[in-house]
Amino acid sequence: MEHKNEIVIARTESLCPECLIRLPAERVMVDNTVVLRKHCPQHGSFEAVMWKGALPPSYSDHSEAPAQRPLYYIPEQPQGCPYDCGLCGNHRQHTCAALLEVTQRCNLHCPVCFAGSSAHHTQYEPDRATVDQWYDQVMTASGDCMIQLSGGEPTVRDDLCDIIIAGRKKGFSFIQVNTNGLRLSEEQGYAEHLKDAGLASVFLQFDGTDDDIYYTLRGRPLLDMKRKAIENCARAGLGVVLVPTVVPGVNDHTIGSILCEALRYAPAVRGVHFQPISYFGRYPCAPHNRMRITLPEIIAAIESQTGGRFSQRDLLSPAANCEHALCSFHGTFVLMPDGTPMPVGQSGGCCSNQDASSDSGARKTIISLSRKWGSPPERSCCSCTSSPFDLGSRPSELDMFLERARSYTFSISGMAFQDVWTIDLERLKFCCIHVVAPDGRLVPFCAYNLTSSSGQPLHRKIV
Repeated sequence: MEHKNEIVIARTESLCPECLIRLPAERVMVDNTVVLRKHCPQHGSFEAVMWKGALPPSYSDHSEAPAQRPLYYIPEQPQGCPYDCGLCGNHRQHTCAALLEVTQRCNLHCPVCFAGSSAHHTQYEPDRATVDQWYDQVMTASGDCMIQLSGGEPTVRDDLCDIIIAGRKKGFSFIQVNTNGLRLSEEQGYAEHLKDAGLASVFLQFDGTDDDIYYTLRGRPLLDMKRKAIENCARAGLGVVLVPTVVPGVNDHTIGSILCEALRYAPAVRGVHFQPISYFGRYPCAPHNRMRITLPEIIAAIESQTGGRFSQRDLLSPAANCEHALCSFHGTFVLMPDGTPMPVGQSGGCCSNQDASSDSGARKTIISLSRKWGSPPERSCCSCTSSPFDLGSRPSELDMFLERARSYTFSISGMAFQDVWTIDLERLKFCCIHVVAPDGRLVPFCAYNLTSSSGQPLHRKIV
């Protein structure tokens, strides 16, 4: 599958989409598009788009970045990456976020689902003792990192508050729930119970501002429920991050309207985290390249669909010692009284400002996440006017800006998860988002959720 005007920019390893064996692979620049190309002796050649646009400045330097090795890893690796994830000794990034799947049950049956969850009553659900063991294993392996309680739909568990309380008692200072928001919208006082238990943030599935989108991706109209969930979280003082799964031809034209919706609920809504669709778990059909959307396309849409309110230049790839440069982007803003978002620089992805000390780096990560995604602090009285601040004038105006920055930060980020067609083992080794497997192993998110073209999982065990 060779093209004119192509350049091999890196050699890496990948997997065969059919049989999951490890293969040599190349990242190839074709015009302004990066594709991952590989060949299986048994199943033939494969080529998948992974990036459309100019490569980020940190790309060329990333392989030289100092590794932040896991505090604990399994010493023996008979098969190697990605089969011996646990983490293995070749992994180059410690855990910044640990996902605990507290149930496989769900109160929706979405056509698109990373985990392939369902409402069937026999779906696996760990008991409280197992969850406590997971907390202990994460603390041993990584110390105080971000905990995301996920599933399935974690709010179907009536003991979710107890699980949050247990996590806080174990020493985890930032716990987030990944949810579709149905129970938050329907049950009076539920958001307050989660807040009182110690929950810091709600990662809310939010795919668009049109119910046709929810019919396509989730199987039913949900927009009013999503808004009600946001309002209930706002009253409870819970920070909310909107999380759209972006699918070409379905909701990629609503990227700007999602951001406008988020701003309408700011500062309770702390930001938007875009996730281009990845084809693992449950999805309607095998993907063609036209069914993919890449991070630079989302960044360009953010600028164009907001009329330049957010600029591409303020949405940056991670620093070289964080996730791989092709995996994510982020930007942090302060919302001024007239609604203008003022960029405040690259204040950090999940591994921001890390140094040689794992403890110090983890603490900075938690502080950054708390400011970015946690509930906004109570606002003190200030004489904020309806006009933007001139930071070069009176000190009182600087004070007002600092007060504004304390309560009105807003983040925009994106994460490109890898499926079996786009899996790149170099990128995988830099992953800092790890799922706790049922046996307690820490497995990089993309490896854990990976399924072959026929649905065969690499690590996830479907009960």
